[in-house]
Amino acid sequence: MSPAGSLRVTEIFYSLQGESRSAGFPTVFVRLTGCPLRCGYCDTPYAFRGGEEMSLDTIVSCATGFDAGYVTVTGGEPLAQTQTPGLLTALCDAGFREVSLETSGALDISTVDPRVVKVMDLKTPGSGEVERNCYENILYLGRRDQVKFVLCDRADYDWAKECLTEYSLVSRCEVLFSPAADQLRSATLADWILEDRLAVRFQLQLHKFLWGNEPGR
Repeated sequence: MSPAGSLRVTEIFYSLQGESRSAGFPTVFVRLTGCPLRCGYCDTPYAFRGGEEMSLDTIVSCATGFDAGYVTVTGGEPLAQTQTPGLLTALCDAGFREVSLETSGALDISTVDPRVVKVMDLKTPGSGEVERNCYENILYLGRRDQVKFVLCDRADYDWAKECLTEYSLVSRCEVLFSPAADQLRSATLADWILEDRLAVRFQLQLHKFLWGNEPGR
């Protein structure tokens, strides 16, 4: 049975995963349109508006047409559209090796199919959107999921460390620390992590080293 409903889509493309545990794997990206947040370091403002209305069946057909093992639903903020959980379930049913969701953490993730790998941000004070965090979402994260902190400065780093302790994040899921581009030196963040012996994964955005901020890459 074909999935019912439709979503507004900015782009569907095939590239290398640039972040998370599956970084480097050829991946299909479904970038949905719209986002209620306005983070200061956002690198995809072109996804805030516009896009094309597509049925869930068409989206799944386009994604499977790339013959890839991995698919990521991203944005914008994917969960800003009510039909996104249905798309995620349909992609899981389509037989991908891994279906992942990149979400800001500001919207409820409880309805996301448990087969989906959730890569969820916790927005730091430096993002300008820390008040939008929905900390209840942490209850729905498991060992296959990941929490990502994009850090702008030392204050963000110290805040993120407090979150590690307060929410026992390392024992719940994998934790990713990333430097905000042009705001925090990568080597500086790496040194802090090593000095504090944090059990987190340091990551850089691989796709930016290869293609910059080019849409569709």
